[in-house]
Amino acid sequence: MTIIAPSILSADFSRLGEEIKRIEEAGADWVHIDVMDGRFVPNLTFGAPVVKKIRPHTKMFFDCHLMVENPENYVEDFVAAGADMIVVHVETTKHLHRLIQSIHEHGIKAGVALNPATSLSTIEEILPYVDMVLIMSVNPGFGGQQFIATMVKKIACLKEMITKLQRDVFIQVDGGINAQTAKQVIDAGANVLVAGSFIYGAQDIKKAIAELKSYPLI
Repeated sequence: MTIIAPSILSADFSRLGEEIKRIEEAGADWVHIDVMDGRFVPNLTFGAPVVKKIRPHTKMFFDCHLMVENPENYVEDFVAAGADMIVVHVETTKHLHRLIQSIHEHGIKAGVALNPATSLSTIEEILPYVDMVLIMSVNPGFGGQQFIATMVKKIACLKEMITKLQRDVFIQVDGGINAQTAKQVIDAGANVLVAGSFIYGAQDIKKAIAELKSYPLI
């Protein structure tokens, strides 16, 4: 079944603990934590201290997406705060293999993310070493953006690359996910969906999550 990872970027920051409980009780699988530094992306969110504060509120899997420059400087902080996976952007570090290796050495999963304009060719050499690839289907920095339709083909191409490797690598999609776009990306090969406003903006969160999970994986 598709893994649903609601982004707490769309949650009420004044009561994050309760907001995480809401999605857990509604059937979500992971918590997607968007970390932005105001430099790599034009927005500023939260860092490891906030992750540490919300960690006691749930045993859910913490998927920490670092949209920051020089992410290698923050790995230890997020591991200590309770991250289960750290995802870094290929565009933000000079030594990606070393960084992925460092994350794994801390005993957690490691992923790599690509902006919409970044080619899949940039991760060919790192693909055998990662647990997940995150395809950004909007330009990172803000929630509530419109899905970029050309990312469906990109997801399908990534699925082919992973199939050839004969490895189990999650394909995560983040940006503009709703009931319609979810089916498109799942049909293309995605198996982890990040949804913020679609879930937190729904009148019935449980129904919204169930709808995203209703499409069979390819």
